Amino acid sequence: LAAVLSLSLLAGCKPKKELTRYTTIFYDVFDTVTQVIAYCDSEEEFTAQMDALHADLVEYNQLYDIYNDYDGVTNIKTINDNAGTAPVTVDDKILGMLELAQTMYDTTGGKLNIALGSVLNIWHNYREAALADDNDSNNQLPTQEELDAAAQHCDIANLIIDEDAKTVYLADPAMSLDVGSVGKGYAVEMVCRAAEARGLTSALLNVGGNVRAIGTKPNSGPWVAGVDNPWPDQDGQYATASYVDTVELQPGQSLVISGDYQRYFTVDGVRYHHLIDLTTLQPARYMNSVAIVSSDSGLGDALSTGVFCMPVEKGQALIEQLNDVEALWMLSDETMVQSSGWGK
Repeated sequence: LAAVLSLSLLAGCKPKKELTRYTTIFYDVFDTVTQVIAYCDSEEEFTAQMDALHADLVEYNQLYDIYNDYDGVTNIKTINDNAGTAPVTVDDKILGMLELAQTMYDTTGGKLNIALGSVLNIWHNYREAALADDNDSNNQLPTQEELDAAAQHCDIANLIIDEDAKTVYLADPAMSLDVGSVGKGYAVEMVCRAAEARGLTSALLNVGGNVRAIGTKPNSGPWVAGVDNPWPDQDGQYATASYVDTVELQPGQSLVISGDYQRYFTVDGVRYHHLIDLTTLQPARYMNSVAIVSSDSGLGDALSTGVFCMPVEKGQALIEQLNDVEALWMLSDETMVQSSGWGK
């Protein structure tokens, strides 16, 4: 008996296998670069986890696409194509995201509005035309009349969701959804939860600036993410890997940043970015960027857009009302404002 107990104690004291750090990059989802850092028992385990994670991202990317059709896939484009015609039966992955977007519309006082597709599509077309032309002097802006006409078809009340039937219907035939303000963040959250359920215990996922932590780094504490510097240098260039702050992400926390330096075009030396203020139908000018730390990447994505499109004071008041959410605002005078718990 003593010998058996001794062997049991020795077996119990056997050192745990040290996890190995691996990295990978994807270029084919959400029109951005995705990087994953993970610690796994073996390269085989890492490869299996990344294959599954990538497949999940591809699925969400197709479901939330507003520009392309895919064989056998009913997506946001399908819903838009059937506006004013008929309800569309959709996947739960679409229903969950749209329901979050509806909630965040109310939370942000309408500053986060996925029904803004008709207006955003106008800005998208002008931006794409500008980026396709090497001569900035040819760049043009949409007229206010054009934007005002499109804004008549952005009432989120015309987004009709039937949870029991799992259908989505746009009651306004000229209405369209654009879920770029919440879809990627929601996908990141769901993909990470699925990876955790498959046994991934330590990883940091970064999908074009939507950063989400799984667990912690083995033997070295929380994952650390950087807040991008949104201000150009004297030559008007944006530095890569230049940070104004860093944050420690606890397990399940995310960092999401919205800024005017990410997608834009210039007309007469003025930068016109992709984050549109509903009160003016023009790019929001309250700040250069805002960073949101929260316990849900979908929530953080929606908040980063909504807060970017409101005055700093209103954004501060909103963030202070929410649990487990902090924010950092980066202003045009190159100063920063932080919520009460940011430093913690």
